[in-house]
Amino acid sequence: MTKKTVAEEIKEEVDAGYNAPSNVNEIEVINTYELEEKAREVVPKGGFDYMSGASGDEFTLKQNTKAWDKKGILPRVLADVEFPETSTSIFGQDLKVPFIMSPIAAHGLAHQSKEAGTAKGIAEFGGTIMSISAYSGASFSEIEEGLKDNNRWFQIYMSKDDEMNKNIIDEAKADGATAIILTADATLSGNRDKDDHNKFVYPFGMPIVSRYLKGGAKNMSLNNIYAQSKQKISVNDVHFLKEYSGLPVFVKGIQTPEDAMAAIGAGAAGIWVSNHGGRQLDGAPGSFEALEAISKAVQGRVPIVFDSGIRRGEHIFKAIASGADIVGVGRPVLYGLALGGWKGVQSVFEYFEEDLKRVMQLAGTQTIEDIKHARLFDIK
Repeated sequence: MTKKTVAEEIKEEVDAGYNAPSNVNEIEVINTYELEEKAREVVPKGGFDYMSGASGDEFTLKQNTKAWDKKGILPRVLADVEFPETSTSIFGQDLKVPFIMSPIAAHGLAHQSKEAGTAKGIAEFGGTIMSISAYSGASFSEIEEGLKDNNRWFQIYMSKDDEMNKNIIDEAKADGATAIILTADATLSGNRDKDDHNKFVYPFGMPIVSRYLKGGAKNMSLNNIYAQSKQKISVNDVHFLKEYSGLPVFVKGIQTPEDAMAAIGAGAAGIWVSNHGGRQLDGAPGSFEALEAISKAVQGRVPIVFDSGIRRGEHIFKAIASGADIVGVGRPVLYGLALGGWKGVQSVFEYFEEDLKRVMQLAGTQTIEDIKHARLFDIK
């Protein structure tokens, strides 16, 4: 019997109906690195490689986690700290933790409940924000079933037609979005070798952007999807989104002080430091390596959200101590979704909350504001 190629196996997955996990159960989270390996065992190969993989040699993906080792946390004693307080706020929204769900496409690759499952897990955890991707595999109404009245921001991949963009923004606002996230670093796909080897295509549609994607994204590659979205992103788009939406606009994908200042000059209400989880330009710095210089340039003019590489409470602490106001969590949430549905998502958020409190206690910081004034040290 002839052995099937990986591409043939992936095609069979799609033709037969993508078989993502469907179980709902609490999961034990000792650390989020282990979740990735456990998720590998239950998620179909094409979907797992898409979620976990990155561009090129995956240098930047690796730097996202290696970069944490360049800074250490100074333990502080006699600090009169007990039961650290993780509450904070942004744009008038009170949060019980300083971390939120980053926008990620196609949660249905991880679990049959798609973004609705993620939304329910976030709602059950409470006190945080779900960033809804325009490339969601679920509709706004399906996500709302899980999210209820909890906070949500909307991340847009822009159409080449601004009237279409207005239509999508109107729908996001009607759904309750309180901020718009412009992803500016994904005007085309990075060279994601694993996806190319797998001949990976989306096994389901993308309801939010189906109005401008011919075919609605099902059975399409990421390259084809990006080709139908707007590639030529400029400061004018920031201004357009701000003026039309009337909402705070984040520019996501900022990795240099110059781009941060350009975004603020165009009216951005927030800077989102991110390298797309290492999925775009390989050879770019680890996201944490870029944060401090951007924070010094911004000087508190607008809030800074940080993502890419968050795996432990120490990482959240270091990011906030280096200038971030809020931290976005991505892949670990999807792995939790794959392993336990909405309960797995809730378990991951609870892990990060408890892990951050542990770090805050040992570092002698009672509040998030204390973390912002904590000193890190360079590791040679």
